[in-house]
Amino acid sequence: MNRRIALLTGLLLVLLLAALPVLAGCGEDETTTDTTETADTTETSDTTADTTETSEGAAASAETYDIGITQIVSHPALDAVAQGFKDALEEEGIQANFDEQNAQGELPVASTIAEKFVADNVDLILAIATPTSQAAVQATDEIPVLFAAVTDPVAAGLVDDPENPTANVTGVSDKLPIQPHLDLVKELVPDIKTLGVLYNAGEANSVALVEEERRLAEEMGWEVQEATVASSAEVLSAAQSLIGRVDAISVLTDNTVVSAFESVVKVGQENGIPIIAGDIDSVERGAAAAYAFDYYEHGRQAGRMAARWLTGTPVDQLPVEFAQDLVLAVNPASAEQMGITIPEAMQQEAGEVF
Repeated sequence: MNRRIALLTGLLLVLLLAALPVLAGCGEDETTTDTTETADTTETSDTTADTTETSEGAAASAETYDIGITQIVSHPALDAVAQGFKDALEEEGIQANFDEQNAQGELPVASTIAEKFVADNVDLILAIATPTSQAAVQATDEIPVLFAAVTDPVAAGLVDDPENPTANVTGVSDKLPIQPHLDLVKELVPDIKTLGVLYNAGEANSVALVEEERRLAEEMGWEVQEATVASSAEVLSAAQSLIGRVDAISVLTDNTVVSAFESVVKVGQENGIPIIAGDIDSVERGAAAAYAFDYYEHGRQAGRMAARWLTGTPVDQLPVEFAQDLVLAVNPASAEQMGITIPEAMQQEAGEVF
């Protein structure tokens, strides 16, 4: 009896010892699984939060603006404004789609372009030169209009007070200081008595500059002979009308004349008449010299202003800016063909020699 009890007790002990590892194993598996699942859930929640935050940040930084660029005519100075504008926006981190339109000197086309931009509801209009700026301002009083290469924004009716712009218009003026320009003419043509002036009487910016140029030239004791054009096709004949009547020809920043500037250079070189320009690109194209602005930098200045406007700066905190830093440019070879010599000291001083 006692032996049977001992055997049964031993058997039970053996079975119990055999079952303990299994039970222990089951308990560990369940605990590990629960811990893992909890950790995974927590990690997933954190990841989701991070992803959401990153997506919102990316969306904010990746905003893309639609910008319309309207240009009155194609010539290197105005083309440089557009390029400088786009480059500056990129440097400022502004992403944009550009719709670039050119009126080819036609005012009705400039108005049509402005109306197109309004219909497209662009975020900003860059208007290069006075006629396109006037067309844009007439087309909208809501979409921001930023002008560039405008000589006198007040006379053009774009703003009432350059220091305190209102509504939806501001920009960068390229008003050229006339006295340094005339001083350059005097240095290159010391015996000058009569100055020829070529311009489009239909461009408000040109009229304002020529009025000041005439006044200052007469104060210097010179006579002024004017030749006006209405289109680029008239530039050659207008320049030819000055042959034998002037000692030098001045071409400031008139878009119509500059668009056909090679015609003026041809007249100057064939008849020994020095041509003094109002922009650097015209010197590269054959003018004897210019004391003027770099229009690429002018465009960059406009681009930096646009970046501030697009990112929240109100227009009343964006007064009209003016182009700065005149650069002397000379073209000795072309000057020789026009009967004058660029002094060596002037060539050394020049920021650009073509």
